[in-house]
Amino acid sequence: MAARPLSLTRRLMAMVLGFVLAAWLVTALVAWFTTEHELSELLDAHLAQTTALLLASELDVPVEDDARPAPVLLRKYQSRVAFQIWRDGRLRARSTDAPEEPLAPAGVQGLSEQRLAGKRWRVFTAEQADARGSAITVHVAEQLSARRHVLLASLRGTLLPLLLVLLVLPLLAVGVGWTVRRALRPLHALGHRVAARSPRALDALPQDGVPAEVQPLVHALNGLLGRVAEQVAGERRFTADAAHELRTPIAAIRMQAQVAQGATQDEERRAALDATIAGCDRATRLVDQLLQLARLEADAVDTQPAAGRDIPTDLTAVAARLVRELSDAARARGQQIRLECPPRPVDVPMSAALAAVLLRNLLDNALRYGPDGGKVAVQLLPAQATHGVRLCVEDAGPGLSDADLARLGERFFRVLGSGQSGSGLGWSIVRRLARLHALQLHIDRSPALGGLRVTVDWPRA
Repeated sequence: MAARPLSLTRRLMAMVLGFVLAAWLVTALVAWFTTEHELSELLDAHLAQTTALLLASELDVPVEDDARPAPVLLRKYQSRVAFQIWRDGRLRARSTDAPEEPLAPAGVQGLSEQRLAGKRWRVFTAEQADARGSAITVHVAEQLSARRHVLLASLRGTLLPLLLVLLVLPLLAVGVGWTVRRALRPLHALGHRVAARSPRALDALPQDGVPAEVQPLVHALNGLLGRVAEQVAGERRFTADAAHELRTPIAAIRMQAQVAQGATQDEERRAALDATIAGCDRATRLVDQLLQLARLEADAVDTQPAAGRDIPTDLTAVAARLVRELSDAARARGQQIRLECPPRPVDVPMSAALAAVLLRNLLDNALRYGPDGGKVAVQLLPAQATHGVRLCVEDAGPGLSDADLARLGERFFRVLGSGQSGSGLGWSIVRRLARLHALQLHIDRSPALGGLRVTVDWPRA
């Protein structure tokens, strides 16, 4: 079971509290190490200064047989600070709590750390000979525990405010949570409004009271709703038009079936059955075109490239195959299809299936609206300096008026009075393919055949 993601409120609380805690730790560590370093430097300097003073005073004292009593130290640190004065290897003076053995081994000069009687000392040692040639050695030492005590006492004033910050962290967490929840209240209200919406309500979301940070999201949602509304409206129109167009061939099939059922003559029954089969073929073609158009519109609303859009396809091979497939139907009407193409392949960035759909619809229209015994010319031109790959399809039909040209490509639009059956979807499919692949379409009158000329230009690479 997947773990539930943290809410935005908890994330912000965790981030703020984590940042405060991290800042506190960094500040405490910096204060600790800085104070420790400076305090160590200061105390070491005091040890060195005290050693120098004791050494200087010992040089001025006459030689005595007995050791002198220790001077009185500060009561607070009397047990943690010690000194020794040695002359020619004999202990001449020491503090009350100083041990009798040397605080530092012979030969050690300056600062050192020593362990005596289970205690760790910081020792400064100085040695010098007096006027009589006697060797005077002075040790001044401080327990390391005393240094830690002084360090903690020095840091108490620095770390106490930081400790108060830690105590305030729960109140800070509550304040951050309340602030975040209050700031997200408009977003929650927007979410409730969206959740309460009807699936059919595709109007824009209100933006009153929405924070500025959420405005881009609302704009994006409104844009999505607008596109969905447009898509739904288009699907409704498409469904209604498709149902209307399918009703005609289905009614014709039913009528011819009834004629065949009631026919008494074999010839009459055969004619009715042939008409039924032709009606089924028209219905099948209509359904195929509807499916093609639906797939193309699905690709149009998809943000990803259409499948196979960038796969190079030899348009020459596709055109030759379609001309062979349609030649039998063309010869039945005395029509002729002429293909002009270069001997080498002409590649276009389109899948073979979609290229076949494009060219088949152009050839179907040219053959359907061309006269019996007419010609259809298909010409392929490779990419040149002025244009990319170019496809031209010309027919010898009556052509189109300016008004019909303006409506060409509308779903289910057919030229009235042509006497040809069809769904009017072929040009819709061609237009959709052109938009999906950034093709340039140009329609005019054929100067050679007198009918319609359709020019398709692929973009130059």
